[in-house]
Amino acid sequence: MADLIYKELSYLINGLAYKIDNEIGYGFDEKIYADALEELLKKNNIEYQREVYYPIKIDDKVIAKRFIDFLIERNIVIELKQGEKEYRKACDQIFQYLRINKLKLGIIIRFTKDGVRIKRIPNFY
Repeated sequence: MADLIYKELSYLINGLAYKIDNEIGYGFDEKIYADALEELLKKNNIEYQREVYYPIKIDDKVIAKRFIDFLIERNIVIELKQGEKEYRKACDQIFQYLRINKLKLGIIIRFTKDGVRIKRIPNFY
């Protein structure tokens, strides 16, 4: 079995997601979860960027504008979701961002009524 990409950092991020779920639980909008994650990233001295803009271009013309919730240490893309809504769209969005920026790992963190759900999305291309 191949080694996990960014194993230690992704485990730390997973732990932060579980901490958020344990402390504030289900039912808040995505901004609340993003604010909570940002607070924990700061507290743990983890480098991050929030609401990262990336344009989709053809012939240097922007044809679409997208934003990713977090970019952690310039390596891991994080997308936060509340419940089950737009899960497939989030997977596609992360994969597009990974390909365009030649990054290797994205993580979707969903806060659901049944607890936090975490999905790793590796980019092998």
